[in-house]
Amino acid sequence: MRAQPVGIRSVSALAAGVRGAFLRVAIALAALAFVPAGAARAEGTPPTLRLGYQKSSTLTAVLKSNGELEKALAPLGVKVEWREFTSGLPLLEALNLGQVDFSADVADTVPIFAQAAGAKLVYVAQEAASPGAEAILAPAQSPIKSLADLHGRKIAVTKGAGAHFLLLAALQKAGLGFKDISAAYLAPGDGRAAFVGGNVDAWVIWDPFLTSAVHETGARVVADGTGLASYKRYYLASEPFAASHGGELKIVFAKLQEAGVWTKSHPKEAAALLSGLWNIDAATVEDANSHRSYDVGAVTREGLAEQQIIADAFLREGLIPHTVDAGDVKIWRPE
Repeated sequence: MRAQPVGIRSVSALAAGVRGAFLRVAIALAALAFVPAGAARAEGTPPTLRLGYQKSSTLTAVLKSNGELEKALAPLGVKVEWREFTSGLPLLEALNLGQVDFSADVADTVPIFAQAAGAKLVYVAQEAASPGAEAILAPAQSPIKSLADLHGRKIAVTKGAGAHFLLLAALQKAGLGFKDISAAYLAPGDGRAAFVGGNVDAWVIWDPFLTSAVHETGARVVADGTGLASYKRYYLASEPFAASHGGELKIVFAKLQEAGVWTKSHPKEAAALLSGLWNIDAATVEDANSHRSYDVGAVTREGLAEQQIIADAFLREGLIPHTVDAGDVKIWRPE
């Protein structure tokens, strides 16, 4: 197998920003713990919604491209300032520090880290479960056929990401523990290089990197999140912003819902748009998007039940420093 299949560079560029981010988890948690939430903006500044996003934040990318959010907020005299972040953890850190007002979607695991650090955040919306959008991959000719075959294998995974929880859940289902494998903690770009180069036996990853690897390298899906990990994605706001800007949040919520409906009902158009933004071929983007629900809805306390399972699993592995009550959070309602 070639070390650099056709098209792999373009997807590597998308992943480059996340390189090493989760290796700095402890530093970020410490920063979150000792800085007051929601640092105030300078007085007299014009009304601006500071929206933090990642390059792969799909629905936010659609809104940033079509200008619909700016149009909807214009009657309120509110402008939109787009701020790009390399990954979910620094994005939520910035939210807690008052450097942004609203966070585009982050994987279900990321708010757990923020909550463990004492961040004051508000759940605003969620994308319904998309278990097929993350998976455990094996090379095409690998003898790994089942979860039990992971025993003794070296597996690449991004530390603290949604894929990390999928790996923990998969091992548990197979009657294995984390000690039964050798984990290689790697960001997506490094994980792909290790996988393609034969330096790991399996790779746990999410879309669009997942679908790209299947298309470009012929990788096989050993198991996706079905029955193991729901893989919800959450949108959050800072406590001060949520408390005093309900009107803006209602508009953002509605526009995210519209973007989700459009993305699912216009798969080819959405893929063409995102292909240009991400520099990934449209066929790969369309396939990757088919694995995501993009169904934006309200967050409920009952719906956060899996967040507690994630928090407990990460505590057992020493990834967070203390017990987290995942239900002890504020939830914004779109009434």
